[in-house]
Amino acid sequence: MYLEIKDLAPVECYQALVAAVIPRPIAWVSTISKQGVDNLAPYSFFTVVSCQPMVLCVTEIFPRDMQHKHTLTNLQQTGECVVNIVDSAAAELMNATSASYAVDQDEFIALGIEKVASKRVKAAGVAISPVRFECQLREIICISDQPMGGSMMLLNVVALHAEDRCVTGDKIDTLKVGAIGKMGGNFYSSTDTSFQLVRP
Repeated sequence: MYLEIKDLAPVECYQALVAAVIPRPIAWVSTISKQGVDNLAPYSFFTVVSCQPMVLCVTEIFPRDMQHKHTLTNLQQTGECVVNIVDSAAAELMNATSASYAVDQDEFIALGIEKVASKRVKAAGVAISPVRFECQLREIICISDQPMGGSMMLLNVVALHAEDRCVTGDKIDTLKVGAIGKMGGNFYSSTDTSFQLVRP
């Protein structure tokens, strides 16, 4: 199969990307509105962009109806969030938070998800998350404001929490984190199976 991108509809571009760029780690982003309502939503367009300073990138893809998630609005208004890593135990709850909720509805409360207070930001973290990154907004870069376009949210990490069960010695143990990843369609992947290669 060979495709000229200029000939594809926006949804076809999306489908090709999410089917081939896999697995994608999931950022379960918790924010708080200026009215004090907590929000929680998952994003699979998520990666590291810098280690020093420590910066994460979460991208919101604008849906065809242009009804944005509340995460972007809350970040613009408060400048803070928590990026929670998702393991298999939290998969069902994470997926449930991808539904549309009213702006005044707290997904933590609606779904019975336990909150944990953060140290450096006002947004709460997800208690069952193996690793949580407390972040402050660095910059929002709008790549395109058209349907299926995206805005990159660059986040400065100001604190990191790793549950004891995920730590070996004084380091996060990647196998113990047990993170899951997003694939195409409704498929997810796990990190239960892995292999090592020694760098040359």
